[in-house]
Amino acid sequence: MSALNPPPRIADHRVLLVNDDGIHAPGLHLLEEVVRGICDDVWVVAPDEEKSGASHSLSLTVPVRVRRLDDRHFAVKGTPTDCTLLAIWELMQDARPTVVLSGINRGANLAEDVTYSGTAAAAMEGALLGVRAIALSQVFTLGGEPHWDTARRFARPVLERLLMCDWEPNSFVNVNFPDVPPEAVAGIRVTEQGWRLPGSFRPERRIDGRAVPYYWLRMNYQVGDVGPASDLQAMADRMVSVTPMQLDLTAHSFRRYLAGEFPAE
Repeated sequence: MSALNPPPRIADHRVLLVNDDGIHAPGLHLLEEVVRGICDDVWVVAPDEEKSGASHSLSLTVPVRVRRLDDRHFAVKGTPTDCTLLAIWELMQDARPTVVLSGINRGANLAEDVTYSGTAAAAMEGALLGVRAIALSQVFTLGGEPHWDTARRFARPVLERLLMCDWEPNSFVNVNFPDVPPEAVAGIRVTEQGWRLPGSFRPERRIDGRAVPYYWLRMNYQVGDVGPASDLQAMADRMVSVTPMQLDLTAHSFRRYLAGEFPAE
């Protein structure tokens, strides 16, 4: 495997923290607490309000404004991708980060969730800019409370390993902590992206006070045949899931088939 860059000593990393839950989210504060136990050069650049589901969107038609909270904490009126761009090109331009950490998200980023996730998107942007990047999420059941102690217990050993290993270019890593207390976690597993049955989000029709219909998008996860190596199976097995992701979206086997349908002149 080709390395992105030789990793620095773990204490010498320059870390950018981003999220999509907002600058005041408990998961972001927890991640900063964990990372400060590993190294000292930590910057936080996060949306000033929740941007869940923002995916890899950019603010192209409105100005992006930044509020400085202190020397290394900035609240951004924009998306998670905006935050990564602003941090790397503007706020940290004297020395770019050696790693982008996004999260810790309040909720799962499993299977096709990554296509919607602002948490994953901030890590994707870091990868696009040549920085090793990791997205982290604490899975929980809707209506319940996240087991933040699970993320607190397992984030550091996962990060210490990922910060020191070689790194493949144009890749990021997606980490999910299972919805169980820390003492119930069975271990850490390297996984592949799973897939649920179609229809995870469906519009739910309501009627307002003026008899006009409106809609909420309702989560409606339907899990079919879960692959044994998938991130979904890791959650079922009470394992921390570590999934390497790539930015190349080419369907290579389909490309080879279509090449036969469209022979070169």
